[in-house]
Amino acid sequence: MTTRRTRPAPRPPEGTPPRTELARQAREVLAADVRVARWAAADGGNPGAALAAPDLDRAAAELGLGPDRVLAGWDRARLAGLVELHGDTVRPGWRLRAWDRDDSAVLRGWVALFDAWSLVHASPEGIETTAVAEAIEAVPQVLSLLQLSAGPVPVPVLLDLLGQRVAELHEERCEVPYAPGAGDAPTGTGPVAGPVAPAAAPSDELNALLLDWALEGLAAVGALTLEPGHATLTPLGNWAVWVKLEQICVAAQSPAGNIEQPAADMLLGCARLTPGPARAEYRAWLAARTVPSAVAELLGVARGEDALLRGLAFEALRVVGAPAEPEVRAVVTHPSIRPYALLWLAEYEGADPDDAQEVLSREEATWLWVDTAAAVADHGEAELLVRHLDSAVQGTVPALLEEVRAVGHPRTVQVLVALAAAHPDPALAKAMRRAAFQVHTGGSPA
Repeated sequence: MTTRRTRPAPRPPEGTPPRTELARQAREVLAADVRVARWAAADGGNPGAALAAPDLDRAAAELGLGPDRVLAGWDRARLAGLVELHGDTVRPGWRLRAWDRDDSAVLRGWVALFDAWSLVHASPEGIETTAVAEAIEAVPQVLSLLQLSAGPVPVPVLLDLLGQRVAELHEERCEVPYAPGAGDAPTGTGPVAGPVAPAAAPSDELNALLLDWALEGLAAVGALTLEPGHATLTPLGNWAVWVKLEQICVAAQSPAGNIEQPAADMLLGCARLTPGPARAEYRAWLAARTVPSAVAELLGVARGEDALLRGLAFEALRVVGAPAEPEVRAVVTHPSIRPYALLWLAEYEGADPDDAQEVLSREEATWLWVDTAAAVADHGEAELLVRHLDSAVQGTVPALLEEVRAVGHPRTVQVLVALAAAHPDPALAKAMRRAAFQVHTGGSPA
């Protein structure tokens, strides 16, 4: 292994409150949403994806909130990961279970809501979805200016920046508007061959309307405050923008070019790293991709034949967290990755990693033991493979061999042969070779 220089932990901007204070502010922003989430997840609360009128009225009466606030709280609770929907059943998310004791869970929940600001605050009616999408894409630049300014910024300055960024997006897409009848426009009265001219760029009035909507949406999640003529990031908003910028810097500084590699090559590049640096690499790789595409690529690798990559893929999926939950749950029926998916889901739902193995059946635990042994045999050292025997749930080698033979793992023969070659005890090595031969020929134990 080569040593590598790790990037020192960055410090937030001067004046940023400590995490305990940020978490207190986040709890305050989400206080009503947490109440709605706990009501929905309680026994008897089963509202499904949308609150029906009877549920809405009952929740409003029991919580002492207006119906509109309950409805908004339900949407915000789902976006913040406070509740999970399993069919029509509502379950408390891990963030809700840890809400009173874990500041990290609180801040992650608030950041999830911050990321979903455009869903929290409905866009103005009558505006094309393309214009709305461009405004959303331009908002990070607006937030960066607010963060760098470290104070109130006049709305006209923000509007000018939004207009510039939208114009850049049009230019990047080669969408140069022109007016019909201009000097270089096509002549003639018949149909014009070639591509249709793109729509004109948004007007200043439309940009102003979209900026007002974006600022109101960000204010609704507690990221900024609005005063007549200017906007200011809250401490939470300032911290969140700084975190996003740091993630971009981490992605840009990914060593060995792993950020540009497909998932399999990236995971192999991380195989020899210790857990901390490996997680940093996973974050950098993920930051350069959309969540759905990254999760799909990692699960595709997990379905492959390399057992080492299978385990590493689920380590990377642990960094993804909540956004990967539906996809991981969907692959539980896939035999080769079922044990990994069950362990991932158990930890996601709050189980201690040391206790998560209890969710596996005896057969699934044995299958996982063989798969891990295959990874060690392919990529590790003989000593590690011998030590791996101690992690088997069976307790004795004869019992292990009997159950390994029955589990049907496609690498069983290779694992037993590798163990026989590595084990220093001649009697155990002979038993393993015999078991390997019996699995290979389909024979029965002697």
